[in-house]
Amino acid sequence: MAKQAKAVWKTAFAAGLMGASALVPAGAMAQDAAGSSKGSIEDRLDRLEAMIGRLEARMDAAETPDAENQAMAQEMRAAVEETRVAAAQQQELETRLAAVEAKDTQGFRVGETQFTIGGYVKLDAITQRTSAGQIPGDSINRDFLIPSLIPVGGDPSGWDTHFQARQSRIIIKGETPVGDQKLGGHLEMDFLVTDGGDQRVSNSYVPRLRQAFITYGGWTFGQAWSTFQNVGALPDSVDFVGTMPGTVFNRQPMIRYKTKSGISIAVEQPETTITNATGGRILPSDDQIPDVVLRYDRGGFAVAGILRQLHASDRVLADGGDSAFGYGVSVSGKIPLGERDDLRFMATAGEGLGRYMGANIVNDAAIDASGNLDPIATYSGFAAFRHVWSDNLRSTIAGSYFKADNPVDLTGGAPTDNVWNALANIIYSPVPKLDLGLEYMYAERENEAGDSGNLQKIQASAKYSF
Repeated sequence: MAKQAKAVWKTAFAAGLMGASALVPAGAMAQDAAGSSKGSIEDRLDRLEAMIGRLEARMDAAETPDAENQAMAQEMRAAVEETRVAAAQQQELETRLAAVEAKDTQGFRVGETQFTIGGYVKLDAITQRTSAGQIPGDSINRDFLIPSLIPVGGDPSGWDTHFQARQSRIIIKGETPVGDQKLGGHLEMDFLVTDGGDQRVSNSYVPRLRQAFITYGGWTFGQAWSTFQNVGALPDSVDFVGTMPGTVFNRQPMIRYKTKSGISIAVEQPETTITNATGGRILPSDDQIPDVVLRYDRGGFAVAGILRQLHASDRVLADGGDSAFGYGVSVSGKIPLGERDDLRFMATAGEGLGRYMGANIVNDAAIDASGNLDPIATYSGFAAFRHVWSDNLRSTIAGSYFKADNPVDLTGGAPTDNVWNALANIIYSPVPKLDLGLEYMYAERENEAGDSGNLQKIQASAKYSF
């Protein structure tokens, strides 16, 4: 009787254990409705343990278990537990493999470093006219709006047509696990604002460095958008920036730390720009203290403050040179309106902020009668409303304004007093990652002498993001 019971025991247990073991690789690969096969394996093992219990009960009813039967029961229960452990390990392995495969779809791996390549290819077809002067053929103002380059005081131009693909961009990122942190790198290039072949034959242009920075924890080291600028508030425009007159716009080398609570503090590249007595620009290039920026981000809103030392040595200024302080505050954000529409805005004011505003519309300071620096006050802002018509069609209307308080007795009448612009566009995405845009823009600039001029632009674009 004992031998028959043992045989039944061994046969039933072996069959059940083999079935459970077979479930480990297959079950871990086949997901149930909840997305996990772990439960089904556990259920099967639970049934095996119940089977062992019933067989033990039958053996106990037939005869008193001896030491051999007890040892066999312990051995078989240990085998069930080993199967549970194997199932858990297999589940963990499959989860890790799935994570690796998901990440591999976003790039490629070299050693422990995950690389991704992104960017876009964009063609712009632009036709524009100006009311008070011709824009030179090699001017960057033909590629996108630079407020300070709108001609004033001259004769009107005709409609000039210009095609360019210089905004096309490539971004390479790397990310390496380091303990419980990630070490990252970002390298970004395009072809704007560089020299190269003319429009006559090759239209070739030299690549330029846009951004190049390292991230680790909350730290950023390298060249990136200034902490004083909120890129997330920029409008959805066909022009490169769209609302440049009212936008903080600056990329430069920095050291920045951002806390988990949304507070960022940074020291950034200092560079003083000075307006001379005839309205020209002086770059002393002898700054001593980096610009300091403090910023707080929360829920799509940002408040940033900046403190600068403006400096020029006796190479530029008499009596041993001079220093002055510049400062400013910028408030910006993106407000959701309804399910998909939004309002984006920025307002900035301060003194000595010239090179941060609208691609350096005016300079940071003038030189007073004593040969000292006199910081220039500026005020600017923009608002942009984006409406989403459907899943593949959207529009933006936007306007921006800039005002400078130049000391005219020190700078003359050439510097910009005010500039504003307005735009409206429609962007169609027939397939994901492809945007076809059409935009009309009107911009107007007036200098301190009262001379003014406007720019009208119609721009069509095709953009493939990857």
